[in-house]
Amino acid sequence: MQLAGKTVLLTGGSAGIGRELARQLKAKGAQVVLTGRNVERLDFMRAEGFETIRADLSNAAGVDALVAELGERSFDVLINNAGQLIDHDFRKGSPDPDAADEGIYANLQAPIRLIAAMVPMLKARPEAAIVNVTSGLAIAPASRQPIYCATKAGLRSYTLALRQQLADTKIRVIEALPPVVDTQMNADNAMSKMPAEECARQIVSAIENNHDEANIGQVKLLRLVDGISPALARRIMIRF
Repeated sequence: MQLAGKTVLLTGGSAGIGRELARQLKAKGAQVVLTGRNVERLDFMRAEGFETIRADLSNAAGVDALVAELGERSFDVLINNAGQLIDHDFRKGSPDPDAADEGIYANLQAPIRLIAAMVPMLKARPEAAIVNVTSGLAIAPASRQPIYCATKAGLRSYTLALRQQLADTKIRVIEALPPVVDTQMNADNAMSKMPAEECARQIVSAIENNHDEANIGQVKLLRLVDGISPALARRIMIRF
């Protein structure tokens, strides 16, 4: 896909991977409309020349409000990047079920709801793409983040099925699977982290080169191990 002249809706675009995606897409000549929840971060991105929309995607009302604000606007690319990392570890105490509900909605239901709203419009574009940002943890879970792993695995399955459903349309369905990335979400994670700029670069490259998947960094190795022995991949990852 040639990104110059394309209009992109990017969720979670005011920080982390999303912020770098916004900048790199803009550098390629795309018009980026980004969403986020933090007003200060949105103001910062607006000062960089981006159109921003404050949106809470952790519930149906927030997603519906975003869709209503978009109205009849046309987009060529939808990037579902927004996500929440929910603390759900019984080794630390009793997890908050309400927090789990918000994370499940933000990570899984919100992308599904946005896709459902936008597919008819995307079908009418000469060239279009849906990019779902999942995780290497969608392949094999880590014990420390069961909610995040479950939602990303769910989004991966949804993406695979959606790609087949839209195979005869002009919409390319892309899954991006990052490793641990150096973002605020992973600030307390002591593992080696990929720079957000490099992660974003590989996602943009996948869009430009019409790849179905972007297996980023160490996820390439995880995919290789999983292809040989899914059980081994699970044994390796579950310890983290």
